Amino acid sequence: MDGVSLNTEPVGDEEGDYFEIEGDSEIADYVDQNGIFEGENPLPPAVGMEFESYEDVYYFYSCYAKEQGFGVRVSNTWYRKSKEKYRGKLSCSSAGFKKKSEANRPRPETRTGCPAMIKFRLMDTRRWRIIEVELDHNHLINPTSGKFYKSHKNLGVGTKRLLQLDSVEEVQKVRLFQTVVIDADHNGYLDVDEGAFGNRVDNSNQLKLNEGDALAIEDFLCQAQLTDSNFFYVLDLNEKGSLRNLFWVSSRSRAAYTYFSDVVYIDTSCLANKYQVPLVLIIGINHHGHCVLFGCGLLAMETVESYIWLFRAWLTSVLGRPPQVIIADQHKELQIALTDVFPRASHCISLSDIMRKVPQKLGGMLEYETIEIAIFRAVYHSLKPEQFDALWEGIIQQHRLGDHKWLQELYEHRRRWVPVFMKDTFLAGVLSIVSGDVVPSFFREYLGEHTSLKQFFEQYDQAIQSHHQLEVLADEDSKNSSFMLKSRCYFEAQLCKLYTNEILEKFEKEVEGMYCCFNTRKLNAEAPLMTYIVKEHVEMEGSRRDAREFEVSYNESDMEVQCNCGLFNSKGYLCRHALSVLTQNGIEEIPAQYILPRWRKDVKRNYILDYSYTTSIDTNSQIHRYDHIYRSIVQVIEEGRKSKKKYSIAVQGIKDILSKLRLGNDTSG
Repeated sequence: MDGVSLNTEPVGDEEGDYFEIEGDSEIADYVDQNGIFEGENPLPPAVGMEFESYEDVYYFYSCYAKEQGFGVRVSNTWYRKSKEKYRGKLSCSSAGFKKKSEANRPRPETRTGCPAMIKFRLMDTRRWRIIEVELDHNHLINPTSGKFYKSHKNLGVGTKRLLQLDSVEEVQKVRLFQTVVIDADHNGYLDVDEGAFGNRVDNSNQLKLNEGDALAIEDFLCQAQLTDSNFFYVLDLNEKGSLRNLFWVSSRSRAAYTYFSDVVYIDTSCLANKYQVPLVLIIGINHHGHCVLFGCGLLAMETVESYIWLFRAWLTSVLGRPPQVIIADQHKELQIALTDVFPRASHCISLSDIMRKVPQKLGGMLEYETIEIAIFRAVYHSLKPEQFDALWEGIIQQHRLGDHKWLQELYEHRRRWVPVFMKDTFLAGVLSIVSGDVVPSFFREYLGEHTSLKQFFEQYDQAIQSHHQLEVLADEDSKNSSFMLKSRCYFEAQLCKLYTNEILEKFEKEVEGMYCCFNTRKLNAEAPLMTYIVKEHVEMEGSRRDAREFEVSYNESDMEVQCNCGLFNSKGYLCRHALSVLTQNGIEEIPAQYILPRWRKDVKRNYILDYSYTTSIDTNSQIHRYDHIYRSIVQVIEEGRKSKKKYSIAVQGIKDILSKLRLGNDTSG
């Protein structure tokens, strides 16, 4: 083994000074002392892969080298003046040439100057990233000889281990080549013993698995791959190879996202309530107003890093198309991660989540009931931002709550959760401006506080099928049944032909509410823009009714109508106040811009994965290439099965394509 030589003179670099160290004895000592190198990794190294530590990079490259049949040498390691490792280079053991010996007998030359290597560096995130890769060797390599190299002496035989995948490129590779396997029987990826859970040490850096959980996860993923060719999943493993985080999404969910990607809700209630299943759900709202699943994750810890990993995995599964609006609870780590991964989206905090926390945060105060009513009134009844600010300030001053940190944080972020500040953001009914509305849980009937992972995965398919069946039945009801109109209003008759029954039922409440509106008068009569004041009797706390005034602007030339109650952006259909103004102006049909395609029953939605919305394919991305080719092959299959002649043409065409592809030797990514 080569010795270690340290240059005492600093070498200049764009990131600062560092020292250079050569040799591999330090890594070898780490291996000998820690004994963690006990597996292999089938993935080839690629630029962009990230790892927890310098040693993990060495482990990864050694596993790859063992499988390919070559040894590993630490060519260079750079240190800063603080002795912190900053950069490294690992090479094939045949790299370079031996130094000339001063002994009488010259040392035989066994190296070939092989160029195969990887370079990696420490990033600002404190993770190590591969920045340069050379896979080609200038000598023959044999996989059967890998075990004879000294760099592999501590790598176990027959076990598997895959280091953490953080970069998008790694996620793509795992998904494309289907290399992720759970080996629960042999303490592989999950690092568990199915018969020894009672003595298991609680490690917060890995999922807590009880008896049967590991096999349940394995069965679920294997079955999903067999039945769903575009099923997507990624595992995140800790430094010991134990399962830390898991993300998965079906092809149906990926296809549904193409229709309903405007608003996404992140459900972390299982984490907040400390369920046995640490589930994170990515939820959307379909054309019936029902929850639709966009992806699932299991997280060992509620850290920024775990959330970022999850959202990057999901974003990769939908080909990098982020949602327009994201709604989540106010958990600090969650919000930081969402801002990091989706910087251009509108970020909202769940109003129902905040209102549920009011008793928890303020319930111990002597004047709690009075405070609760005042907060309720400020949040739900403010029609202008300055009105909310004044009411909130009154609460703080009257009850001496100026030092209450939770209330301070709420006010600082008021533009992300108070309805009066969010009237320009479309929310599809997820973040309601009406009190008492909450987002339903997708797995409510199948998931409880004491449900185990094993039980959850055993019921998972049943839960998914029930939601699919509910949507199919709702589609049929909307298309085939005649909806019973409750009034003779022309607005209702118009939308009855267009909207799904569930949305039409909600709109009916606004039609009925028109009769509670009175004394509609013009405030500004200057054409084409006119302003109206519409009074309505509104139910207040304590069954009390109060007359409130709403301001509606109406542009006659452009047929635009807008109410300061904000219902259209919140729910996606016009409010009773706007309808009253349209009626007063003799308008018998709702203007086209206020009939949203996402609520229509006549839109054909195909839940076979289809990325036709993508204007171009990123040929540098393996997952883009895979999905585009897969979609093309599916079209060939559909045409080829129609007749014997077309079948023959399809089979011969595929053979010709395969023949041409196999002639090429391109191994680049």
